[in-house]
Amino acid sequence: MTPDPEHPVVLEDLAELRRRLDVGLTRMEGHMALLTQRDEQSAKEQDDLNARVAALEHTRWPLPAVAALTAVGTLVVALWQLLGP
Repeated sequence: MTPDPEHPVVLEDLAELRRRLDVGLTRMEGHMALLTQRDEQSAKEQDDLNARVAALEHTRWPLPAVAALTAVGTLVVALWQLLGP
């Protein structure tokens, strides 16, 4: 079997292609790791926000109670004006 004179060039080309493939895969893995980290951070922020909204909803006054207090206040003011000075 005689060596092909272009055989070393083919090996060099294959080595260059393998290097480029390795670099590309490493770059893609880095991007995927960054996206995973951002996704986890966004999920944590969303959980924190949901907890804050739930706490706000828990401490707010219901609308019927606010309406009843307003009506009682209006009645007191009307009676005060009717019986007042």
